[in-house]
Amino acid sequence: MPTSSKQMRVTIIGSGNLATHLGKAIAGSGHDIAQVFSPTYDHALALADALGCSATSNISEINHDSDCYIISIKDSALQTLIPELCKGRDDKVFIHTAGSVPIDVFEGAATHYGVLYPMQTFSKQRDVDFSTIPVFTEHNDSEAKAAIDTLAHSVSRNVTELSSADRRYLHLAAVFSCNFVNHCYALAADIMERHGMTFDQLLPLIDETASKVHEIHPREAQTGPAVRYDSNVINRQLDLLADSPLMRDIYDMMSKSIHIKTK
Repeated sequence: MPTSSKQMRVTIIGSGNLATHLGKAIAGSGHDIAQVFSPTYDHALALADALGCSATSNISEINHDSDCYIISIKDSALQTLIPELCKGRDDKVFIHTAGSVPIDVFEGAATHYGVLYPMQTFSKQRDVDFSTIPVFTEHNDSEAKAAIDTLAHSVSRNVTELSSADRRYLHLAAVFSCNFVNHCYALAADIMERHGMTFDQLLPLIDETASKVHEIHPREAQTGPAVRYDSNVINRQLDLLADSPLMRDIYDMMSKSIHIKTK
């Protein structure tokens, strides 16, 4: 794990998957986690216990003596929470962790602010090596930069500054490469389980597909009937999906997209 040359005092706003892993990484790199806030007290307490700090579900009870306040909550709640959180804390640094939310969400509410976006999929029940995760940062001034750089470099060996405009496309690419791919796994699992097979029978195929793109471009790694647009196979498989119109549409559109992109 990277180490920090300066200890920061940090308050975590949120208790979800990302807040949990980031909070543990920050604490593990030698920083002082002062408090965890979550609207649901039991959730705040669970993470606070893991980090060895206090918990609150009352925004008026959030401490005032941290250097940084890291906000890791659902995107739709940011604009409501930020003005109340930042009020009376003009000398503090505020950081959000959202991939698709621009830095200017803080404008008019905070003096020093920025973004620390770890690009990874997180689940509480799975440990991750945070030091290998690409972290993308942005800041509005030198004070925010110093704090964000200290935190980012203390938890990851892979830190890059990136503007809000470019981070939108990074997040879009992440949705395609992670969320949509995982949904395809779920659809595949449904097919397997409905016909007396198990998803783990697909794991060697999944593992090899993921491994290949470490060495060759995804376009070159593409295989299957859609590459050559084998209409006999495609039409037979579309027939198998006759009772699932949405899955049939997904299959059809994906096949056409694959064929066009691999010509």
